Amino acid sequence: MNFHVGDPVMHWMYGFGEILRLEERAIAGVTTLYYAVQIRDLTVWVPADSNLESRLRHPTPQEKFKRLITILSLPAEPLPDDRNERKLRLLEMLNNGRPESLCQVIRDLVGYQRVRALNDMDKSLLKRSESALLGEWGFVLSLTTAQAEHEMHHLLRVPVAA
Repeated sequence: MNFHVGDPVMHWMYGFGEILRLEERAIAGVTTLYYAVQIRDLTVWVPADSNLESRLRHPTPQEKFKRLITILSLPAEPLPDDRNERKLRLLEMLNNGRPESLCQVIRDLVGYQRVRALNDMDKSLLKRSESALLGEWGFVLSLTTAQAEHEMHHLLRVPVAA
């Protein structure tokens, strides 16, 4: 996958950003090409290696995005009650960097929250996943974050806080 300076991108963990520059950096005596990605107030350095496709991707095309967010309104898949197993499963889902995985993690954690309290890790994963999805949602559909969040809560059938 080829990215260029100024390209909008999705980082698998931090969400929507923009390529600032490409730079060679030497770490532990090995020189590697890195993409500097600006994500909100954070610059993330992403190595341009064989794992790049699971770390960075172009934003989802609008029509595909509209189809995939319907995942949010599907019944939640049950999550393990054991917090370590749950964390492992959710992180495995997110590691592929696909937008479908963000939707599934959000849907499943919101469903889990309806029957059990979320622990701090669950809350952190939910917040990070929502932030990433909302960033892409806003960019792809030209919405404000508040508009995207309202639509997301509607699909999840979660009351929006006033």
